This record gives sequence, structure tokens and C-alpha cells, in this order.
Amino acid sequence: MTQLEDRGAEGGTRLVLVEAAYDSPLVQELVNEVQAEYVQRYGGPDDTPLSPAEFAPPGGAFLVALLDGEPVGTAGLRDHGDGDVELKRMYVRAAHRRRGHARRLLAAVEDRARALGHRRVVLETGQMQPEAVALYRSAGYEPTAPYGHYADSPHSIHLAKQLVEH
Repeated sequence: MTQLEDRGAEGGTRLVLVEAAYDSPLVQELVNEVQAEYVQRYGGPDDTPLSPAEFAPPGGAFLVALLDGEPVGTAGLRDHGDGDVELKRMYVRAAHRRRGHARRLLAAVEDRARALGHRRVVLETGQMQPEAVALYRSAGYEPTAPYGHYADSPHSIHLAKQLVEH
């Protein structure tokens, strides 16, 4: 379990990150919420084929962010090959946004990716998620070659961040 002190608006609360199985009820509840948000923003869910095993060690992980024991967000890592790991299902519940939780969650996910031996994080997001794009770009993510299920989508944005020097 990773603990990060949240020195934001909540005062003395702690943001705690725990690893969970992708197919656990808690993770699925949060994944269903993010999928509902995709439906609102894009008119349909993210239909990228996923398997719970992709988010399991040794190449992957799935994190849940808890604030005072309440789940507030998620982020998953799945091995993408050649030292790359893909960030999937990065999400913070609406009531907990704009408090720095997403930035803390992203930093923790990058730390976990390094610990798993990955050298670079890749991700795909969309034009209808300007908050996510701004977060990733401010955290050092840069455009990368399109890949995966949405490689040919004109609405997709593909980004990457080098975690360790070549």
C-alpha cells in the first residue's frame, strides 16, 4: 500500500493508493462510472478489449485511490511490450476533482510502472476530455505514434512519457 499525504482542501486527510484486481467489485464499480462518463462525452463506452489478467503483476497493476477510506479514483497499467506500459481507466470521481488527486494518482502510477521495470508510459485519450489532456501534458506527456483500438480515430490523442533514460 502506498500512502501519499493530501495537503489540499481536505486538510489532514490522506490519499491512500491500494492495488486491486481489475475484476474486483470495487474496481468494476469505478470502471462502470468512467464508462458512463465516456457515454456522456463520446456517445458510447470505451470498447477497447481488456482482460483482468492484463492488469496483474508482473507486468501490470491496477490502483484504487482512497480518501479517508472512500474510493475516489482508479488507474491501471497493462504491459505494452518493449519496456512500455499503457495507462488505462485513469479516473477520479467528479465530486473529488480539482483537488490534486488526479496528479497524485498519476505520479503514483508512474512510480509503480518504474517499480515494475517499465521505461515509458503510453496512453490514449480523447479530444472530449480536455482536463485529462491538460493533466497529461502538464506532467510531461508528449505526442506519440497512434496505437491500439483507437489508432485510426480522428478524435483520439496518443501520448507518452519516458520514465527512465534510454
